[in-house]
Amino acid sequence: MGSVNEGSVLAEMLHHRAVGLAPGEPVALPLVSASMYFLPGVPDAPFQYGRSGGPTWSALEEALGILEQAEVIVFPSGMAAIQAVLMTRLSPGDRVLVPSDGYYNTRTLLKDFLAPLGIRYDLCATHDYADRDFGGYALVYVETPSNPALDVCDIADVAARAHAAGALVVVDNTTMTPLGQRPLDLGADLVVASDTKAPGGHSDALLGHVAARDGSLLDPVRRWRTVSGAIPGQLETWLVHRGLESLEVRFDRMCASAGVLAERLAGHAAVTGVAYPGLEAHPDRAVVRRQMLRCGSLVGVTLESARAAEAFIDGARFVVPTTSFGGTHTTAERRARWGDDVAEGFVRLSVGCEPVEALWADLVHALDAVC
Repeated sequence: MGSVNEGSVLAEMLHHRAVGLAPGEPVALPLVSASMYFLPGVPDAPFQYGRSGGPTWSALEEALGILEQAEVIVFPSGMAAIQAVLMTRLSPGDRVLVPSDGYYNTRTLLKDFLAPLGIRYDLCATHDYADRDFGGYALVYVETPSNPALDVCDIADVAARAHAAGALVVVDNTTMTPLGQRPLDLGADLVVASDTKAPGGHSDALLGHVAARDGSLLDPVRRWRTVSGAIPGQLETWLVHRGLESLEVRFDRMCASAGVLAERLAGHAAVTGVAYPGLEAHPDRAVVRRQMLRCGSLVGVTLESARAAEAFIDGARFVVPTTSFGGTHTTAERRARWGDDVAEGFVRLSVGCEPVEALWADLVHALDAVC
């Protein structure tokens, strides 16, 4: 895990609360649902009011902070985390560069809400970051692998050139988690992520976080959360903390299965293309080897048409048609239906925790029916 030992970090994360436990206290994180805290006299207690903090939030931020090896602030969703960073790091007249092939709601936020406030933005395909001039930008926003096409750009190279041009670098690391890729080790200033995906892992909670190693970058982000009221729920926070305890096991299985399936899918007659960073044929394979610790659980599968793609999804017993990813169930969706710049038959397949051979047999059955 970059410059730190992954095993020791994971062990520390799992036991981060045990160090301070007194005899008889619960090993599992208690769910503290409180809006008010006892606050006599001078208000210098660690928790004062539910909108500004609480023990359940703090426990999750500590656990995520161990994984990120950074300071972390949690939010009610990944988009809330993204909004907090953009709102606190950009001012009217600033320019920001964002990927044209990344998560579409990031672009929607800029187009519909920040551009009217005088914040200018430009779009750039993930592959083209390698040749982009970052001069004049206040912030360079990166999402790699891109969602959904899984193109990759070199974070270290982008960070070095952006910093030389005076820009801040923000990386959306949702698809990879800190176990698959460590943008802060590669020079990024801030990481944003949706913990709704693999960290929570059970498709039952929305959450996100912002991470940075320079605490001064997070001071306005934390204040934004308190003042705007963009705060996570206590139950959701507790659920994601519980999900983190099995993240390594789940993510390892998901990534390993995705690698097996990607290789096999590439050889099926109904499939016209496969995008997966772990494939030797991936155009960014050299960068993948250099910066990614795992190749992720998402596989892009292209079939000949929208009809074929929908028939494949509908025909797979162990694939749930849904618009999210990263959970224990394998899921899939045809991304062109949302306007993504991909082929009509492109399917984003999120590989779950099912036994890989049973899942493969199911996929083959669905694909054979399409041929």
